[in-house]
Amino acid sequence: MDNSMKDKLEGVEARYEDLGHKLGDPSIIGNASEFQKTAREHSKMGPVVEKFREYKRVETEMADVRAMLDGQLEAEERELFQAEYTELKAREAQLTEDLKVLLLPRDPNDEKNVIIEIRAGAGGDEASLFAGELYRMYSRYAERRRWKTELIDINQTEAGGVKEVIFQINAEGAYSRLKYEGGVHRVQRVPETEAQGRIHTSTVTVAVMPEAEEVELEIKSEDYRIELTRAGGAGGQHVNKTESAVRLTHLATGIVVYCADERSQVQNKEKAMRVLRSRLLDLYTREAKSSEDAQRRSQVGSGDRSEKIRTYNFPQDRLTDHRIGLTVHNLPALMDGGIDDVIDALAQHEQAERMQGMEA
Repeated sequence: MDNSMKDKLEGVEARYEDLGHKLGDPSIIGNASEFQKTAREHSKMGPVVEKFREYKRVETEMADVRAMLDGQLEAEERELFQAEYTELKAREAQLTEDLKVLLLPRDPNDEKNVIIEIRAGAGGDEASLFAGELYRMYSRYAERRRWKTELIDINQTEAGGVKEVIFQINAEGAYSRLKYEGGVHRVQRVPETEAQGRIHTSTVTVAVMPEAEEVELEIKSEDYRIELTRAGGAGGQHVNKTESAVRLTHLATGIVVYCADERSQVQNKEKAMRVLRSRLLDLYTREAKSSEDAQRRSQVGSGDRSEKIRTYNFPQDRLTDHRIGLTVHNLPALMDGGIDDVIDALAQHEQAERMQGMEA
């Protein structure tokens, strides 16, 4: 480990200890928001400090073993100490790599809830059916992790598919796991209505956005137009009598959000504002990223919604992620939410590329 890295870690450890003292300060304890902020920062630093302290313990043990090796030893003792030193040296190298990863700049949105929008693309009914299956896949993934899923709006088809669905997953770190899912998902399979057994190709677009908090992005009443309409679809007489559906149009960008899932106009507006805020934050973030040097951007695809990121080939029971050349099998398990291995591979690839970029 070079001195600059060690100095940086010493600074992190000092900050960690300072925050620990603050958490015991009555003035901080009495201020709920300040206490929460301090506790969150202290908690995030914990894994780095713990790993660094282990690294320092290994360094101390290596120095002790080296001192023994410099002294007078029997051949058998020297062999034992040499083996211990080799083992410690390997541990030191691993800890150094672990710390490099922990010191990588974090995406400030990683810990946030996530809003996902799924839209059927090319392929008619087959695209709508697959959009519904992707919605179920992400819902099952959230369920496996005991994350809460909240439906914001859905537009279903008569064939049982989904033209568009917007939903939110509430859990710390949800965005860090699902941010790789944005883009075009392609499905290849024989539709049930295909009499001649021909394979059809359809596409579905997935947009993944961190939930934007009101303090991050203020939207004033003069920034948007609101329209109240009667909701369509299931809901009995209620949908014909009450203007509960809400359509928001952001005037500067032209972004339109429609929400009719709730029976309450107030609830629909709240959900629509949540989506609008996240779409705007997503737009501004993308504009900022487009001006950055390409070497500083994530290498796991651009996240562009027009970019084909993945193919689900049902006849071959195969999922291929085109960004990293990953191929996995057992589509039934994957479509049931078992996508952790795919997400892990994408996260590891991005991590490796970012480390390479820092070293270049």
